[in-house]
Amino acid sequence: MSNQNWNIETKCIQAGYTPKNGEPRMIPIIQSTTFKYDSSAEMGKLFDLEASGYFYTRLQNPTNDHVAAKIAALEGGTAAMLTSSGQAASFFSIFNICSAGDHVVSSSTIYGGTFNLFHVTMKKMGIDFTFVDPGCSDEELEAAFRPNTKAVFGETIANPALVVLDIERFAKAAHAHGVPLIIDNTFATPINCRPFEWGADIVIHSTTKYMDGHDCGVGGCIVDSGKFDWMAHADKFPGLCTPDESYHGITYAERFGKEGAYITKATAQLMRDLGSIPAPMNAFLLNLGLESLHVRMPRHCENALKVARFLEGHEKVAWINYPGLESSPYYDLAQKYMPNGTCGVIAFGVKGGRAAAETFMSHLKLAMIATHVADAHTCVLHPASSTHRQLTDEELVAAGVSPDLVRLSVGIENGDDIVADVAQALESI
Repeated sequence: MSNQNWNIETKCIQAGYTPKNGEPRMIPIIQSTTFKYDSSAEMGKLFDLEASGYFYTRLQNPTNDHVAAKIAALEGGTAAMLTSSGQAASFFSIFNICSAGDHVVSSSTIYGGTFNLFHVTMKKMGIDFTFVDPGCSDEELEAAFRPNTKAVFGETIANPALVVLDIERFAKAAHAHGVPLIIDNTFATPINCRPFEWGADIVIHSTTKYMDGHDCGVGGCIVDSGKFDWMAHADKFPGLCTPDESYHGITYAERFGKEGAYITKATAQLMRDLGSIPAPMNAFLLNLGLESLHVRMPRHCENALKVARFLEGHEKVAWINYPGLESSPYYDLAQKYMPNGTCGVIAFGVKGGRAAAETFMSHLKLAMIATHVADAHTCVLHPASSTHRQLTDEELVAAGVSPDLVRLSVGIENGDDIVADVAQALESI
């Protein structure tokens, strides 16, 4: 039985690193900036991308690559790279195929930090974004494309609006225009959804969340499906399909094919120049989280559904959205793409608006107020005054974030204890 045929639970433990006789059982931490060679000629082959190996950790490191390979196996991709944060992964995923004058279609209900990256920072770089409601009509989605569109971007489950994207529909639209679909799969993780199976071409993660799972290290990852034919649309992607004069005239799509061109370019070019590499120690900690991901995710979903059902019937709760609830407008899409569970995050509002939300949060004892989300600890946040603070009221509405929205990230503690904590906090309102 080859490792390609392993079930995902086995891949969480075994994929990415196979020790040889006498080698360390665990992925070794190669905490070194540089690597020694016997001759300049040998090192020169690495710089020319004619041989595989390591010469400087800013570009690649063995520890990082083993962990990236594991995530690629979990997602069903052909190549992957780790980044220093989820934000870096979001930026690299777009900037690897876009430059000044290009355009991207994006779902409007995305993480506030990503929205700001796209709408403000990358706009200053000359890359324009059109944000569409994920529930828009096919005609509205079609109208968002331009001749210079280079990609479509969305989140499997939006943070914090919990909108479930119709991946298959957005992939079909992207491919009709000869561009890839990039999906942020942070909340679902490959345990609950594998976007490549629904037509996505690139998957990214903030590994800081469920993959790490324990608040240990900030990180990100980009995974390539290896299925998008860059050369078939060579006029749209000159960075991949014409010689890179900054790297000895290499044409990535010709040299490395569909399976390796995208990640090789992101490593050799973007990581070389921007240096958003994770520390090997952080990659090691991430791997520890990955080894239990398949055990933790079902518990997150089980606990979240229990809390969501409690909130759904509470008199002080104005509204609730959790894709696992039959009452959710995204329930059917969740059943299509994530039949075994969605995530541990719940969005809801309490009667009384912002003031009532603040009172509720201040009385929680088990759940902590934290900017973080999607880890073993139960935590809570008011996005409108924190992660989405930079958005106007109109932008908040477009992002699916109402002023009274409370984001509750349900951990893996005892589910009854979490419900009891939420119950006593609601009584304080």
